[in-house]
Amino acid sequence: MRLAIELYGTVIGTLTGEARAFDFTPTQDGLDTFGTNSTVLSVTIPLAPAQRRAHAGRRRNWFAELLPEGDQYDYLLAQGGLRRDDTPSFLARFGRDVAGALQVWDLDDPTEPKTPSIRNLSPAEIRTLLEDPIGSPLANDPQSGRSSLGGVQPKIVLVRTRDGWAQALGGYPSTHILKPQLPGKQATVIYDEEYGSRLARRLRLADFEASIEEFDSLPAIVIERYDRADGGRLHQEDFSQALGASRNQKYQEIGGIVSLQRIADTLKAHATDPDLRRLARMVTLAVGIGNLDLHTKNLGLLHPGDGDITLAPAYDVVPQAHASGDGRLALAINGKYRHADITRDDLQAEFTAWGLRRAATTVNETLEELLTAVSEETPIDGAFPLLQEQLLTFVDNLRNGNPVGP
Repeated sequence: MRLAIELYGTVIGTLTGEARAFDFTPTQDGLDTFGTNSTVLSVTIPLAPAQRRAHAGRRRNWFAELLPEGDQYDYLLAQGGLRRDDTPSFLARFGRDVAGALQVWDLDDPTEPKTPSIRNLSPAEIRTLLEDPIGSPLANDPQSGRSSLGGVQPKIVLVRTRDGWAQALGGYPSTHILKPQLPGKQATVIYDEEYGSRLARRLRLADFEASIEEFDSLPAIVIERYDRADGGRLHQEDFSQALGASRNQKYQEIGGIVSLQRIADTLKAHATDPDLRRLARMVTLAVGIGNLDLHTKNLGLLHPGDGDITLAPAYDVVPQAHASGDGRLALAINGKYRHADITRDDLQAEFTAWGLRRAATTVNETLEELLTAVSEETPIDGAFPLLQEQLLTFVDNLRNGNPVGP
C-alpha cells in the first residue's frame, strides 16, 4: 500500500507497507517546500532525506495515534470492513479529515483524491447521527465518509455553514465536534465541559467557542475545532504523538513514558518561553477546577505552515472531581497523583523544576484570575448542581496554601 501524506497543499511524504510494517518517507516536494529537517509535521519526525531506521517504530506510532479509541474505533473498523491494528488501511479509508491539517489518501486508488463535498442536515437528521454511533460513527456516511478523530467519548464531526449544518463527504474539513448528552450519572458531563471551556476562555487559555445546543430536543455540546481556520486546516499533534506514547500510555502511570516534565522539555526545545508559562497556567487551571483527565492526548502543539510551533489551546477542559472515580490525575504534579492532595507549593515546585522563571507568581496570578472567573461565571442548568461551589472551595484552598481537597 502507498499512501500520500498531504500537508498544506503539498504531498510531504508517503506511507508504504502493510499493517505493522509500514513507514513514512518524505518526498522531495516536502523537503523543497518546508526545508530539510523541518518539524512542520512533527517534532518527532523531522523531514529528512534519510529516515533513521531505529526510529521507525516512533513514526508508526505517530500515525497510529491519529486513530480513534474505544468503541469509536471498533465502529469505524466495522463500517470500513477493516482489521484491527492496520493503520495504513484505516487511514486510506478515513484519513482525509483527521486531527490537524493532514490529508491521507491511497496513491493506487484511481478514485483518489476525492472531491470533497457536503450534505445539508436537518435537526432530526443530526439527532439520528448523534444516537447512531454504530451505523454512522463520527457521522461518517457509509460510502463517502472520510473522517477520523481521537478520543473515547461519543461524538460526531460536522460542518457549520451559513445555512446550518452539513455532513462532511469525501474529506471535506469538518468544523465542529458535537457530543450528545449521556444518560444517567453522566448526564451533566456536556454542561460541565461547557463551563470548563468558558473558564479557559476567561483565562485566555482558549479562544474557540463551545455551547450547548439542541437537535430535535436532544442536547449536545457544540465545540468549534481550533485546528480549522478560515475554511481550511491548521496542523497539530498531541503530546502522545510528540513523546512516542501509545494509547493508554497517555496516562503517566501506564508505562511511565509521559510526564509534565517531558512536555515542558519539548516546549523549551521547540516553542517559546510564553508557551511554557501557558502550560503552567493550564495545569493550574486543571487542578483548580478538578480536571483530572489532563493527559497527553489533551495537550498538543500547533504547527502552522510557517513553522513556528506553539502550544495548542486548552481543550477537553472538564471539571470532574465530583464524578465517581479514583480521584487521580493523569499526569503527576510534583510526584503526586491524588488530586485532593495537591497544594500551591506542589504547583510551584513542579513549574520550578521545568525551569520556569517566576513560578510562584504564575501560580498566584492564575489562581486569582480563576477565582474571579468562577465567581462571575455561573454554570448553566444541567451542570453538576454544586459545581460552582465546589470549584470556589478548590481555588480558595489552593490560594490559602492548603491541599485542594476532595
